[in-house]
Amino acid sequence: MRRIFLLAAFSMLLFNVCRGQSRTALDDKTMDVERWIKRQFGRGHVPPFSFLYDGQPSAKLLPKWKHSMQRLEPSEDSQVAYLVSYTDPKTGLRVQCEVKGWTDYDAVEWLLRFENTGSVATPQLSCVQTLDLGLLHPQSSSTVYYANGSNAARTDFAPREQSLSPGDTLSMQPQGGRSSDTAFPFYNVEASQGRGAVVAIGWSGTWHSDIVASDDRTLRLTAGVPALDARIEAGERIRVASVCLLFWQGEDRMVGNNRFRRYMLAHHSRKVEGRPVYYPICGGFNWGDPAPCNEYTCMTTEYAIALMQRSKMFGFTPECFWLDAGWYTEAADFMSGKNWANTVGNWEPDPERFPQTMRPIGLYAKEKAKARFMVWFEPERVFRGTRWDREHPEWMLDAGGDNKLVNLSLPEAREWMSREIGDILEANSIDYYRQDFNIAPAGIWAANDRPGRSGITEVKYIEGLYAFWDYLLQRFPSLLIDNCASGGRRLDYETMLRSAPLWRTDYQYGEPVGYQCHTYGLEFFLSQHGTGSYHVDPFDSRSALGTAVVFNWKLTQMGEAFTDMKKTEEEFRLVRPYFYEDFYPLSGTGDITGDDIWLAYQLHRPLDQTGYIVAFRRAQCPQETYTVRLGGLAPNRKYRLEAVGSDWQHTATGDELRHGLTLQSAQPRTSLLIRYEAVE
Repeated sequence: MRRIFLLAAFSMLLFNVCRGQSRTALDDKTMDVERWIKRQFGRGHVPPFSFLYDGQPSAKLLPKWKHSMQRLEPSEDSQVAYLVSYTDPKTGLRVQCEVKGWTDYDAVEWLLRFENTGSVATPQLSCVQTLDLGLLHPQSSSTVYYANGSNAARTDFAPREQSLSPGDTLSMQPQGGRSSDTAFPFYNVEASQGRGAVVAIGWSGTWHSDIVASDDRTLRLTAGVPALDARIEAGERIRVASVCLLFWQGEDRMVGNNRFRRYMLAHHSRKVEGRPVYYPICGGFNWGDPAPCNEYTCMTTEYAIALMQRSKMFGFTPECFWLDAGWYTEAADFMSGKNWANTVGNWEPDPERFPQTMRPIGLYAKEKAKARFMVWFEPERVFRGTRWDREHPEWMLDAGGDNKLVNLSLPEAREWMSREIGDILEANSIDYYRQDFNIAPAGIWAANDRPGRSGITEVKYIEGLYAFWDYLLQRFPSLLIDNCASGGRRLDYETMLRSAPLWRTDYQYGEPVGYQCHTYGLEFFLSQHGTGSYHVDPFDSRSALGTAVVFNWKLTQMGEAFTDMKKTEEEFRLVRPYFYEDFYPLSGTGDITGDDIWLAYQLHRPLDQTGYIVAFRRAQCPQETYTVRLGGLAPNRKYRLEAVGSDWQHTATGDELRHGLTLQSAQPRTSLLIRYEAVE
């Protein structure tokens, strides 16, 4: 533990030493995205990124390097794009920055690449920070609104805030090599009252970010890849993290959070036929098998089809059927100690349980159930001795344990894995692809770095991961990727472009209070995510509301509860579209995890001034009433409110609702779902 602490402290010290001098003011009344890009990345300006090269800070080196700035053809409306290059005439190192801006959201993103155009290896490149920018503001303190990452706890994604006075620093870094493992790469900085910037970091490995109140008028933001300390070989080209800044101004920071949520949907999420996708309402195959089976190691073609038939009989019509781990060869060999986890690397359907592969299941889902078929994979992790390990040991990253990694930094290994997985999807009529990642990879990456090349294995591995996903999305234009890494431990700006977490945490399956907390925290930044729903009583089922869900109902054991399945599904479909709208936290950003509190939030559609209030009185909460203050409403308009499932109604002006609405529930462990609409 002491060594880990020292390494983390050294990393923070190194980042402090390397800061550049780029700054931007937050007191402008209007934001001109293209002007901002030209000013920050133009000739003669210190760009908003930094690095050390041969021990020298880039802020001193770049003014002496050859600079070019080329305007690119935008890929969509409201976008401006530039390719900015800096080339060292002595060593041939070229730094390329791909910059895009969106004028409709006052958002800018950039991606940093390094290429050695020379004939010999470069000097050492280190301390690479894709973001290194000072925010100039008119007040002496600032507030950072951020969140926990995932750690399979009730506190996963819980909102946090910290005020920074001159000399204060807030540092964030995930653990183990997965981008949202205990830290979350999205935060909102309110650097002056009613003005700020949302920051999103795109790196699916280990990133580091500092927010430093360097003086009473400057807040410096840095974010980068701390492991990289390497020479770049002749002809080699690497990329590092991407970053997005969305500038906002308004009455409070939720203006920024909601603009960012909408920006992500409009410009940085998976599109099919040019339109943002709805991630599915899923049905599980009885959510796992009893002992001695584990997960889906006892699933068969006949049983899967029978469960889909039963779903239809009971009026349950999911958009997708979800088959999780254990369908592959050797996973059901219980007598030999095999299970779903120690047979990854045997990626072919078990011929005894699926004699015609899983294709009949996929075809039945589409043709009879009118649904899609999603299947779980964990292709990066290869258990020692499985087929992939036996056939291609030269393509494995090995640090001596039972778990290896496919070396995605090798183009031949990545291309082979891409074809293998793509062929399985096609042969088995699989529509949606679920990728898990149940290993902390940082130690394996570090063990395979060569001297003088620290961090290169991680950098190229992450590049390979993106290339693998991009291959699948290009080969299958309608494919959706469910991004799972022991739950939501690999969520960041880059993964959210290609995927969404339909199982956002491995916290206790079905525990409703935790699920309420996870929804509440994630909704500040991301609207596309889902979880499991195990029961049909409103307190449980409403705890799993969102843009996606897997109804993990035991169709063989539900009994009389079947009568409530359709009602639960219909309620989810009714509320789901509002999770793509604006979100307002009605319970603040303090501790939301207790069993003795109310928790409430609001979903608001500005276009027609309709929305929902979702509230929970938890099991040990003594208060029958709870006052909330709604957001986003027109002050002088009148609104009618109706509680779903009861005869409660209320009418009030937007101004009255902004000042306080009292919710009431006579019994603990109950929920309220209130729909409202403007009537004048």
